[in-house]
Amino acid sequence: MSSEPITVSIRREVDPAYISEATAWVQTGVNLANKHPGFLGSGWIRAGESSHVWYMLYRFANTETLEAWESSAERAEWHSTGQGLVLSERAKRRTGIEGWFDEPATGSVPLPADAQPDASAPAPARWKQAVTIWLGFFPVNLLFTYLMTPVPGFGDLPIWVRVLVTTLVLTPVMTYWVLPWVTRSLRGWLAR
Repeated sequence: MSSEPITVSIRREVDPAYISEATAWVQTGVNLANKHPGFLGSGWIRAGESSHVWYMLYRFANTETLEAWESSAERAEWHSTGQGLVLSERAKRRTGIEGWFDEPATGSVPLPADAQPDASAPAPARWKQAVTIWLGFFPVNLLFTYLMTPVPGFGDLPIWVRVLVTTLVLTPVMTYWVLPWVTRSLRGWLAR
């Protein structure tokens, strides 16, 4: 079991004939989850004004609290009331960097036989992911190294201590600010 917070990303294709009902249904699910222990928050958006593709994220304190929610009677009852509103649903658990590039790939609500499957864009090529990470990491690492050069004694520390300090400082900077900004900036190139 993971003791780290865990996020679930969901992609739903909603029946266009039931947009208002689906809106109320999703909000009811958010309200129920909000009362469940370990719930850290959620958000959902539509792909566009006339789109019937919706994206949702919700987060729990750890795997244990998420699984308690997912196996709860309240969630099962709520989920069953959405039958007929959702044409397809894909969900994926995300704990870190893998969520920056890929789209949910596991299914929990099957696509009806008469519906057309969605041809969603695959994750960018690994080399593009590597270039994106490098474009964020190199300037930040260079700046940090430059800023630490005048710090008395830092250059005299053993290399493993300097690398430890560097990674402890830069990992959250990269995770929360730099890489999200770089991937947004390169979205067009990554999606090609």
